[in-house]
Amino acid sequence: MAMLLAGARWRVSSYSNGSGGQCVEVAVADAVVGVRDSKKRDGGLLAMDRAAWQGFLIGVRANG
Repeated sequence: MAMLLAGARWRVSSYSNGSGGQCVEVAVADAVVGVRDSKKRDGGLLAMDRAAWQGFLIGVRANG
């Protein structure tokens, strides 16, 4: 799945603190969403299909 994110535009979370900590990046491709640590871009990523991403967001929003 991660290969499907090649060339995707990564965006930094608006909740990142800007001082080098707690930085999350998200990229959306046709069928895949990727999440990674902006400080460790080569350290791997979490890739999932859009349905899993939607489920993740619903859970985060429901549980704060």
